Amino acid sequence: MSATVNPEFWREKRVFLTGHTGFKGSWLSLWLQSMGATVKGFALEPPTSPSLFNEAKVSDGMDSEIGDIRDLNAITSSMIRFNPDVLIHMAAQPLVRLSYREPVETYATNVMGTVHVLEAARRCGHLRAIVNVTTDKCYENREWVWGYRENEPMGGRDPYSNSKGCAELVTSAYRSSFFSSSSTPSLASARAGNVIGGGDWAEDRLIPDILRAFEKQQPVVVRNPLSTRPWQHVLEPLSGYLILAENLYLHGDDYAEGWNFGPLDEDVMPVEWILNHMVKIWGQGASWQIDTTQQPHEAQLLKLDISKAASKLHWLPRWPLTTALDSIVDWHKDWLLKKDVRLLTLNQIESYQSRH
Repeated sequence: MSATVNPEFWREKRVFLTGHTGFKGSWLSLWLQSMGATVKGFALEPPTSPSLFNEAKVSDGMDSEIGDIRDLNAITSSMIRFNPDVLIHMAAQPLVRLSYREPVETYATNVMGTVHVLEAARRCGHLRAIVNVTTDKCYENREWVWGYRENEPMGGRDPYSNSKGCAELVTSAYRSSFFSSSSTPSLASARAGNVIGGGDWAEDRLIPDILRAFEKQQPVVVRNPLSTRPWQHVLEPLSGYLILAENLYLHGDDYAEGWNFGPLDEDVMPVEWILNHMVKIWGQGASWQIDTTQQPHEAQLLKLDISKAASKLHWLPRWPLTTALDSIVDWHKDWLLKKDVRLLTLNQIESYQSRH
């Protein structure tokens, strides 16, 4: 049986979470709150309007501070005041196409921002576990058909992917230089695939683009219908981060490594398959078409090998891709009906946790 997130472990743990106003950060904040953790968030204002952070009133159950990880003094003083047991670093500039438009901001946030967060962590006396969340795109992509393992070379052709490879190298250097003794926190990095879920309104992401087109009763216009990605519901990697953090806290440097959290091979599907499934379950005359204009480079094929997480953490995905997509459509239709977003998000977390 695969490992599950342990609510007893998280009860009353002090968790410092960067990027809590983002899509993934909002889901994780609500999950931690539901388990009784004491959560402090540090992030920029929500990146979209609407945002899950605002729609689900995420700040109601936590200490939420608006700040910028590019400001070393601000992140350091915030973290020292809170004095966390666990640090999960998720703040990032997460979009490939935006990284072409804003490369300096992308590197400043994803590389030096990571340096600042880890520098702040060195000043926190109670801190035992650090999870730095990067991405599957940190690997040097050779477009091969098997999944990347944690010991593959870092790389990335576009500024986003490259900056995340750099963040992994920073993490490795800090682990060796500053977090390698029994008296210092244990530091791991987590690499997840293309994360999807209700409450994502980001630009240039497939699922939000599909839902925006469906709402307007327009065809979805897509760039690369044959691009294949490791799609997974947001709760899948979040469960991995939480299980990893617990193991770091309890067992230390045995788990202070890089970790992949991705779907099973049968859920690594092309964009075209996602579109056809979403069109079918949405109904109401939904459709899609190909964008024929010139586009910047994006990798066509990307897969993660999750065998290390499966064998050492006993972590495995719980929701097949069809369940993930169905849950997104349910969530979005309930949001359109003005239902309680916080409650419906917490209900999906509970449903995920109870699935064996």
